[in-house]
Amino acid sequence: MDLPFDGAISRYYESEAPEAVRKAVAEGGKKDILTEGFPYERWMKSAEYEERMKPLQVELVKFQRWVEATGQRVVVIFEGRDTAGKSGAIKRVSENLNPRGAPVVALPKPTDRERTQWYFQRYIAQMPAAGEIALLDRSWYNRGVVEKVFGFCSEAERAHFFGQLPGFEQALVDDGIRLIKLWFNVGQAEQLRRMLEREKHVLKQWKLSSIDVKGLSKWDAYTEAIGETFARSDFPYAPWTVIRGDDKYRARLAAVQRVLRDFDYDRKDPEAISAPDPKIIGGVDLWPGHAD
Repeated sequence: MDLPFDGAISRYYESEAPEAVRKAVAEGGKKDILTEGFPYERWMKSAEYEERMKPLQVELVKFQRWVEATGQRVVVIFEGRDTAGKSGAIKRVSENLNPRGAPVVALPKPTDRERTQWYFQRYIAQMPAAGEIALLDRSWYNRGVVEKVFGFCSEAERAHFFGQLPGFEQALVDDGIRLIKLWFNVGQAEQLRRMLEREKHVLKQWKLSSIDVKGLSKWDAYTEAIGETFARSDFPYAPWTVIRGDDKYRARLAAVQRVLRDFDYDRKDPEAISAPDPKIIGGVDLWPGHAD
C-alpha cells in the first residue's frame, strides 16, 4: 500500500523523532498512555465510557431544544494540537443534534479575496442566529498558532490580530453570544503514534495534510506559539478550557460536560452530567507548558 506523502511520517519516526518519543511509541500498548505525567496509565474502559456518554447525549438534545426555544446563540471553538481529538469530540457533541441548528464549521484556507479582507470577517459570517449552536473546527486562532509556526502571516499581522482580539471577543459576548473555547492537548509521543496510525490506515489517510506532516518537527515552535496565545487570549469574559486528550474517551466526556455545565436549560439533570474530572479538564494552568 502506498503511504501518503511518500511515507514521511514513518521516516520521521525512524530517523528524526527524539529518542524518548520513539521509545515510548515502540514500547507502548494500544491503550497505554504514553505521556509522562499524565494522571492515568491507561485509557478509560470502553464500557464505562459508553455508559457515561449515553446520558450526556440525552442532555445535549435537551440543551439544543432549549437553545432553539429561548433564542440563545452559542459558539463552541474546538482548537488544539494535531490529532489531539478535536474531530472526535465534535462528532460526539453533534451526532444527535439537528445539524440545521448546530452546524459544524470547518473553513478551508482563505481565498485570494478573503486574504484582503479584515481577518475576522469570514468568521463573523459563521456566527449563529437566534436558536443556533455553531461548532467551530478551528477558528480565528489559526493566526495565533499555525500561521505563526509556518510563517503564513507576518509578525505585524499577528500583532495586529492580538491587538484586536480582546475587543472582538468582547463584542461577541456583549452582543449575547455564549462563547466557549476548548483547547485539546496531546503529548508528543501520542501525537506521533496517532499520525503513524493514520498513515497506515486507508480509511484515515484523508485526515493527514502536508501541514500535519511538516508540523511533526515543529513541536517546540508550536509549544511556544500556544503558550503566547494562551497568555494573550485567556480573557475573564472568554476563558480557555484545556482538555488533556491523550485518552480520547476521557477527553470527549470532558468536552460534552464543559458545553453543558454553564447553561441552565430545561429539565437539566446534574447527575447525568456529573462533575468533570479536574485531572483532565481545567484552565490554562492545566496545559503542560504553562509557567506558574
